[in-house]
Amino acid sequence: MARVITASVFYFAMTAICFGQMQWRSQHNAVTRPNAAPVQPAGGVLPPSTVQPASHGSITRVKEGISTLPRDAGQVWREYDIAPYTSKVAGSEDPQQAVVDWVLRETGTDVWFADPLGILSANKNTLRVYHTPKMQATVGNIVDRLVGSKAEPYTFSVRLVTIVNPNWRTVGMKYLEPVGVQTPGVEAWLLAKEDAAVLFAELKKRNDYKEHASPSLIINNGQNAEVAMRRPKTFVRTIRVNPNVWPGYEVLPGQVDEGFSMELSPLLSLDGLSTDAVIRCSVDQVEKIVPVSVLVPTANGGQQNQEIQVPQVVSWRLHERFRWPTNRVLLISAGVVATPDSGKTNGGFRVPNLFDVGPARADGLLFVECKGRSSEVLAAPPATSTSPPPSPRTGNAVDTRNRY
Repeated sequence: MARVITASVFYFAMTAICFGQMQWRSQHNAVTRPNAAPVQPAGGVLPPSTVQPASHGSITRVKEGISTLPRDAGQVWREYDIAPYTSKVAGSEDPQQAVVDWVLRETGTDVWFADPLGILSANKNTLRVYHTPKMQATVGNIVDRLVGSKAEPYTFSVRLVTIVNPNWRTVGMKYLEPVGVQTPGVEAWLLAKEDAAVLFAELKKRNDYKEHASPSLIINNGQNAEVAMRRPKTFVRTIRVNPNVWPGYEVLPGQVDEGFSMELSPLLSLDGLSTDAVIRCSVDQVEKIVPVSVLVPTANGGQQNQEIQVPQVVSWRLHERFRWPTNRVLLISAGVVATPDSGKTNGGFRVPNLFDVGPARADGLLFVECKGRSSEVLAAPPATSTSPPPSPRTGNAVDTRNRY
């Protein structure tokens, strides 16, 4: 009996010692390895006190975020139903991006990345905004214009022409009402639609006139449409030594896309009487290819001269936002810039100066006109010779708002 009691006491004593060692090791590991990953409980979610605020090896001090959004400037949360707009846009995987783009154009981008805290997020059904009530009113106005239109398509006429000599202004100035532009060297005017037709007819009579594109674009309200006319120009970009090919090197080609591209993004007002539009234009022209002779090693251990080519490219860019009445025509001049093509005119030549042997230069003109709702334009009868009365020249027509 005494032996049984002694064995039981010994068993319980050893159990207590082992349990004590396990507790000591657990505490020791927690002290010596503070970054060790915590043990995940059975529920699969770490308790808040054990969540690690930063990844291993992080230099920046990171702390856990707050559980509620700050409202130091009176910010409020709003969710706008944009499904009536996005559901009507065909051919776009992300129609909600236009909503975000127009909000940013109206508010500017800085207000969303500075104090007070702001949030702007969208999917195909909902635009979520967290900002001050004043900013919410601005956002709501833009969203109303988009949702109210239900992405209705409008027809826009766009004409890109060049005039070698900018003296066309001598006869055209009587039709033009100047408006402000932010881009240096660029001018813009408004014309009555009837005056624009008369001016265009006069320009076409000139020998230095050339029309490069005149598409009629059908654009969902608020969405983008792009017109491009480019052609590749190849050249010898560089030489790469390669002993595995004959004659010991290989020629690497390069390519420059010459021509022009234009992107138009219009947004009509709720009453359809005015148009906001973001216009982007770019023209790239290869003035010449400059040859450069370089020495390259050959397969037989010698060297030989090989020519590479460096393109001399001239470009111009336009990125502006305009607002004008839909019963007027917007005319933009980029100034005397590189032409989208070789520069040949109606007469097949360009000789503003007999000593001018350089690349083509001309005054680039862009006519933009809103024809109206596409359904009405397609259903309208052919125009007659009777002209309607001229449109009134009233109001400040363009507002660039110092943002794009």
